[in-house]
Amino acid sequence: MTTVRIDAPGGPIDALLSMPAGDGPWPGVVVVHDAIGYGPDNAATAARIADAGFVSITPNLYARGGRARCITRVFREALQQHGRAFDDVLAARDHLLGLPQCSGAVGIAGFCMGGQFALLLGPGNFGASAPFYGTPLPKNIAETLDASCPVVASFGRRDPLGVGAGPKLERIAAAKDVPSDIKVYPSAGHSFANRLPAQPFLRIAQFAYHADATEDAWRRVFAFFRTHLTD
Repeated sequence: MTTVRIDAPGGPIDALLSMPAGDGPWPGVVVVHDAIGYGPDNAATAARIADAGFVSITPNLYARGGRARCITRVFREALQQHGRAFDDVLAARDHLLGLPQCSGAVGIAGFCMGGQFALLLGPGNFGASAPFYGTPLPKNIAETLDASCPVVASFGRRDPLGVGAGPKLERIAAAKDVPSDIKVYPSAGHSFANRLPAQPFLRIAQFAYHADATEDAWRRVFAFFRTHLTD
């Protein structure tokens, strides 16, 4: 696992690059971190993806300026659905495509805020999308989704930000013939696949790690990606 520099339209940023053991080439995954952007959690996710046989890259969307200012900017861009953060994610994809270890097939996975990016950027840009609780769903998600990007999505029923998001996404995907695997975990809340600081407090607010849901969600994601990102 190494830190690399990515050339992006708004200037270079750093990113976490993780490779499987062996020679490759492997399918790639761009990972879009959550709103907290917690380093150890990003590293653990990158290691999990590499262990499953995918080369991953996690661009640091907060690389320019202070964290508080960057969080505000990235959230604003997510609402507006354009801006430097979107350019940074696509630059990370292009960086993967330029690596000899990447097979040329690239998916996208995202958490919380990053899940919204995964839903919005998937069609036309990636071979498959794996949003984890990308809630609330983008307002124009019905217009955004199309069959060019299959979706494997995971939600927690106890997520206070995403009531009904899973079934709604499932209905839209079915109506638009988007290949999909969408699952809601009854006992999980928001951020169930992220190991973040202050877990006792987060658990009270339904924002806590859930081991069983995490393991099952990643099992589904990797099976889905192997189907749609490999020949």
